Amino acid sequence: MGDNRPPQWRQRRVMQGIGRGRAARPDEPLISPPRRAPRPPRRFTAHLGFEADGPEQARDLAVTYAEALGLLRPELALGAATVSPADAWHRAEPLFCGAVGPDGERCADVAGHPGFHHAPGPGGLGWGEGDR
Repeated sequence: MGDNRPPQWRQRRVMQGIGRGRAARPDEPLISPPRRAPRPPRRFTAHLGFEADGPEQARDLAVTYAEALGLLRPELALGAATVSPADAWHRAEPLFCGAVGPDGERCADVAGHPGFHHAPGPGGLGWGEGDR
């Protein structure tokens, strides 16, 4: 440890010694960009806990919460929303139908709904069997 100067001065002296001094190229950064490509975005799940009198009321509340969050944050994947008892996440049930339509859209109605499937949005396309 013969050199007690701060590390940035040692680095600058080394960079000047190999011909990349700040005086020669002031706009070039001292640190190179990372060699590794950035990771692609991953999916995550938010678990929200709430109280309800029974499974039917819990499903209704969960659909309401999911639809409200979907209005506030359109990037949420509502088709993947599920509900389960707090102590049994392995018994998660889907909240929305998610049936695939003729143009590749997914049904945005609640799971187990009667009648036609409906694409998301006010004028969403309807398809399927209407008299279930």
